[in-house]
Formats: sequence, structure tokens, C-alpha cells
Amino acid sequence: MGAVTAYDPAAEHERTRVALEAAIGRLVELVGGIDDMEVPSGVPPWSVGDVGAHLAAVYLAYGAAVPGEPGGEGIDWEAVPGGQDGTFGERIAAVNALSVGLIAGAERKRLGAILAERGAAFLRGSAGLAPDTPVPAPWYGPGRAVPLAAATGLMLSETLLHGLDMARGARRPWSLGAEEASLVIGQAMVTMMPLALDPEKAKGVRIAFDLALKGGPRLAVVVEDGVATVTRDAPPRPYDCRIAAAPTAFLLVSFGRMPIWKAIALGRMRAGGRRPWLATRLSELITAP
Repeated sequence: MGAVTAYDPAAEHERTRVALEAAIGRLVELVGGIDDMEVPSGVPPWSVGDVGAHLAAVYLAYGAAVPGEPGGEGIDWEAVPGGQDGTFGERIAAVNALSVGLIAGAERKRLGAILAERGAAFLRGSAGLAPDTPVPAPWYGPGRAVPLAAATGLMLSETLLHGLDMARGARRPWSLGAEEASLVIGQAMVTMMPLALDPEKAKGVRIAFDLALKGGPRLAVVVEDGVATVTRDAPPRPYDCRIAAAPTAFLLVSFGRMPIWKAIALGRMRAGGRRPWLATRLSELITAP
């Protein structure tokens, strides 16, 4: 499990775009079959409609940020609670709370069409751009930008996970495949894990994790005194803890959709190395907003 393999950034980015387009299509179909948007979702206290409204805001934000598409008018990101001094987690929590109210009432009956339009706008505006093209992401902090590859992976992650949340609430099927999860981890989490590090919990901490996902990617996650670095296909080095996992299980555990004990019991995640007991520290130090 988790053999190191070289990867082609452009080819992997293109596969992520294809996966995102397919996932958006599945999401729109799912939303079109939900009659009651106010039933509880898989992420309480949000309703299914709240999750859909949040996703529509995510699509709008990233679609407006790519160079080829206008939009995003009326959202003052610098006015988000937390402002200049807000932590990453505080800003994301504030943005999430704001996003739920952007589409409400009768307008939620159009969620499927809105998601289709905004998802297509992102794909259209980002078509042909290099994976390392900077995409402004001020909701992560003043002046913050992420590579287009990470933005595309984040769009895929949001679609897959929140599609699952909506499907669980509406009691409808939803799939999240290993290849899709691998693309999210390789494209988005390399960028986002350092941003999501809790600096207070990471003070004075020095731990090197070898994260090996079945079928790839393989990541070196190193936390050193309040700073995290994540490297794909890193050269050999001593690690404190090796985490081997199926990509879907790791994604679900990372974002709180599956308890870690269940992933372990099902044989989809295991820890090894010199200090295997440190595996649980990863989710304590780098938390999903």
C-alpha cells in the first residue's frame, strides 16, 4: 500500500477537472430529486437546503476568482468577521455561516440550476489555465491565493462531501470513489493542510508523518514548531509515524464524515513506524474547518 509514484501535474489537474464536471452533474441530479430542502442534513444543524446554499456560495466564490469569469459582486470578503487578525478556522467558520443565508426561501427550489450554472462557470473560466495559476482566495485570509490545482481539488472535495451530506439527509444514494478521493488529497490537501494547522497546538511540536494512500499519492507531512509542510513524493527520510490508508476512508475521516475507529475496524487505515501512536495527533494538529 502507498508505493511512491511520480505524477504529471498537468495530467492530474485535467483528471481532476473531468472528475469535478462529473461530480457536479451527479450533484445536480441529486438535488433535482429532493422534494424537502428543510430536512436535516448529514452535518447538523444545517438542513439539506443549507448545505446546497453553502455549495452554491463556494461555486460562486471560486468561479468569480478564476481569471476567465466575472462575478462574486456584493461579497465583501474583508468584512468577514475575524478580519485581518482572524485565524484560518475563525474566518472559515464565519464564511460558512454567511454562505448559508445567500440563497433562502423559494429561491432554494432553483438550487439545482444555480449549482449547474456556477459549476460550469468555474470550469469554463479555468479551462486552459496552468495548474499553478494563482487563484485569489481572500476568504482564507487577506491577500491569500491558492494554485488553480488546489482550487479545482477543493471544488471537487466540497462537491463530493457536501453531496454526501445532502444525500444522507434526503436518504438517497451517493458515491465517493477512491480515484476521486485521491485527486482531492493530491490536488487540494497538499495546499490546505498547512493552512489548517492549529498554530497553538503545534507550538513546540516536531513530528514527521509518512502518509501513504493506496494507489497514491504519498505525502510527507512535517510539523515543526507551529509550521506544517506537505510534500508529494518526498525523498527518503526518517519518519516518526507512517499512516497507510484507503483514499476514501482518509478523506472521510479527515473531514469528520467517518470516525477513525470505523476506518481502522474496516481495515482501511492503519499506523506504523517508530511511534505509531502519534497517528491521532495529525487530526488534532490539522483540523477540518
